[in-house]
Amino acid sequence: MRSPIARLAGIGAAAPATVVTNADLEKTLATSDQWIVERTGIRERRVLQPNESQSDLFVAASRDALAQAGIPFQAIDTIICGTCTPDRRLPAAACDIQAKLGGGTAAAFDVVAACPGWLYTLTVAEGLIASGNSKKILALGGDRVWSIVDREDRNTAVLFGDGAGGAVVVPATDERGILATALGADGTLADLLNIPAGGSNEPPSEQNIRDRRIYVQMAGREVFKVAVRRMAQACHQALGKAGIRADDIDLLVPHQANLRIINATAGEAGVPLDKVMVNVDRYGNTSAGSIPLALVQADGEGRLRPGMVVLLVSFGAGFTWGAVVIRW
Repeated sequence: MRSPIARLAGIGAAAPATVVTNADLEKTLATSDQWIVERTGIRERRVLQPNESQSDLFVAASRDALAQAGIPFQAIDTIICGTCTPDRRLPAAACDIQAKLGGGTAAAFDVVAACPGWLYTLTVAEGLIASGNSKKILALGGDRVWSIVDREDRNTAVLFGDGAGGAVVVPATDERGILATALGADGTLADLLNIPAGGSNEPPSEQNIRDRRIYVQMAGREVFKVAVRRMAQACHQALGKAGIRADDIDLLVPHQANLRIINATAGEAGVPLDKVMVNVDRYGNTSAGSIPLALVQADGEGRLRPGMVVLLVSFGAGFTWGAVVIRW
């Protein structure tokens, strides 16, 4: 097992105060609480109001992570934000977050990898520390998915919510830290989960708004099959790199997309369900925010202790996927 290069010195997460329950969705969609729970495990999700912004969630999560790490924001030299829903198309979300946290001259940029966005930022952060270009990094992940969901489509509207989280990543000083990462993507599968319009090829217009092409479109059954296979592969790859077996995992924190996907992935990865962190019932799928939200909850519930081996895994639009092994 190799010694870690970087470690998570502090973690934080934030979700909106407004709760949308399955009963709320029953009022506008041809669905029911029973239908949603049986197929997804989701009971409620949190959503931002029009006068609130995604960057506000990132700021709250960042402050918690910085406080836990005991590091002032002014000491941060790099801010990386994994998101596909920045407050505006320009500048990067990381720049808006920097401004709200107090400004400065730290490098700030975004990573667009959909749901595995936070795992991608952790991997980039580890690389920057390994190269010596950064020493104290704010690695964030989160999305305002409710803003890009077609609320007339029961197949997607019931799945998503808003949330954000992140970590302060610093050089490792002992055997605790990031042991291995495994990232991947297959762009040939992009049409299984995408937003057709709204980019530079097809800018927003009255026509594509009427056609609902500015919202998430998903082929659910196909996504399920690919997601389970790729997440299981990522788990095995990351564990292999770390020199660790599935039996050594103390806690699996998977992307909180769907309870059936979570259970199937745990089975394929060889991790018993009593070692799996699940909070999809409370938040739904918050994309890049789901793993940090679950990790912070696990920490608050006492499920994370120094020396534990934690496996994070996710998949998302792209198709992208990734896994990270951490000795806590």
